Amino acid sequence: MQMISSRAIDFLDVQSLAPGQAREALFRDDDGDFFLYLCDGEPAREERVIFLDPREALIWLNESPQEEGSFWE
Repeated sequence: MQMISSRAIDFLDVQSLAPGQAREALFRDDDGDFFLYLCDGEPAREERVIFLDPREALIWLNESPQEEGSFWE
């Protein structure tokens, strides 16, 4: 398994209005499949893994800063 890219996304918590930082990391396994790991901060309250096709992986890699975090929805 290989990590392709990772990034941190700053956000404000909806309930407390406290600043936080989410993490996203794109991985590719030995079979060529992509998956995206999402973690909502330190300590992690929510973690997710989303399997992506190659097109979705390219979309994630090329998101503009305004669009980052779109896979959380």
